[in-house]
Amino acid sequence: MSALKDLVDGLASGQIQIVDLTARLSSDTPIIQLPEMFGQTQRFELEEISNYDDRGPAWYWNNFRSGEHTGTHFDAPNHWVTGKDLGDVADVPVERLIRPVVVLDFSAKCAENPDFLLEVDDIRAWESEHGPLPEGGWMIYRTGWDARSDSQEAFINADENGPHTPGMTVECARWVAEESPLVGVGVETVGTDAGAAHSFDPAFPCHSYLMGSGKFGLTQLQNVAQLPATGAVLIAGPLPIVTGSGAPARVLALVER
Repeated sequence: MSALKDLVDGLASGQIQIVDLTARLSSDTPIIQLPEMFGQTQRFELEEISNYDDRGPAWYWNNFRSGEHTGTHFDAPNHWVTGKDLGDVADVPVERLIRPVVVLDFSAKCAENPDFLLEVDDIRAWESEHGPLPEGGWMIYRTGWDARSDSQEAFINADENGPHTPGMTVECARWVAEESPLVGVGVETVGTDAGAAHSFDPAFPCHSYLMGSGKFGLTQLQNVAQLPATGAVLIAGPLPIVTGSGAPARVLALVER
């Protein structure tokens, strides 16, 4: 049990820091907006059951209502038609929820161009500097988009042509899903795809290829700037909703200082 003792001792001493990558969940949390002909996700809402009153004199509690894909959340394979038979969020193997994570920081590029698209060559250039992507690990694609999370309008960044948020090219999404050793991709934006991905072929390629390959997505992450490029461990805790296509998640990272 020495490995677990070392972990506990590292946490107690501060040698290992816990970084919370989760956006606080409230009715103000930004949500994705689809064209009007499609069904829409639900904003997070609380409904008070009792508050130390005649409905419950010694306890406070609430019901809540939320879309599965509201706030910081986990995308399971059955979220997309390409992965509809590949498992729901309750069936995600638990060993995939605690895995090494690397961070590819393209926030400067995204500040210059909100429609910036990550390419395979960008990942290969990162690997030449930092080493290969981790086998069975996660990749967080940092865009700096979490700075916009206090405003629905700024976060979605839409005009008459649709949303303008960063993502990946079609080929990059396919490569990550089908050729990389990763189990999933994390982003700070509302979804793993670019805002303009509705016009790509295939549309929404990150969803199409990742879900179709039995891989996962994590979205609306915060505090990614506090993580190193390599060496951290990701802990993702989605609600295990039976038949669910995803779930709000508490996402943490362990960082050795």
